[in-house]
Amino acid sequence: MESDLLRGGHNVYGHRIGILMIEGRFPRPPGAIGNASSFPFPVMHHVVKGFSGSRTVRDLLSLDPESKQFREAIQPWIDGARCLEDQGCQAITTSCGFAVLFQNHLLEAVSVPVFASSLMLVPFIAATLRRGRRVGVITADAASLSSRHLQEAAIHPARVHIVGMDGCPEFAATAWDDKTTLDFARIKSEVVTVAKRLVDQAPDTGALLLECSLLPPYAAAIQAEISLPVFDFTHLVSLVHHACARTTFSGLL
Repeated sequence: MESDLLRGGHNVYGHRIGILMIEGRFPRPPGAIGNASSFPFPVMHHVVKGFSGSRTVRDLLSLDPESKQFREAIQPWIDGARCLEDQGCQAITTSCGFAVLFQNHLLEAVSVPVFASSLMLVPFIAATLRRGRRVGVITADAASLSSRHLQEAAIHPARVHIVGMDGCPEFAATAWDDKTTLDFARIKSEVVTVAKRLVDQAPDTGALLLECSLLPPYAAAIQAEISLPVFDFTHLVSLVHHACARTTFSGLL
């Protein structure tokens, strides 16, 4: 029967979401987007060779996103997105919120939905907050999160407070220096301290977004301290996955 006919065309199966990964050897504990066990469903990772955190976050910012030089620089990301689509991914994301700079370039390259950045959650979060409340954004590098990034993510600057993981040595050692060991307790303390400082200095903060995909492992610890909603990249991935993998509801009528 036609309903029993399985169709192939790929090498692997069972996934819906493809994730373009920054290249790095540092540990990615559960909660990080680079740890497959962060999700209760299968995902497919593709490492974008030659793109460290520093190159993605800092170096690309110096290039005009409409220039030939920028397009040539991000070609490995484009190739990776096409590879994921070819392997059956029905939606594609990245492992870095700063990738919002080339969201539109990725959209041009593939025919499936692309949600390149956790920053895309900010307008949604802001819409849930009463007037006068803002979204606190904890980013990997506040100095590099420019007005261009906000514009590409449709974020009004007046709706956010932005702080970075600047001055946090354990975070820097992994995210920027690719250290292959991670002191979990130390980096958790760093992230919680940054979050508490943000809320203390900006009491109109109504919710947090962890822009960096390395920060979700510490989300519960943050929330225990500040008692606010804490959003991150895993929410975005889960939302899109469930849109691409609907199941039948069961229950009683």
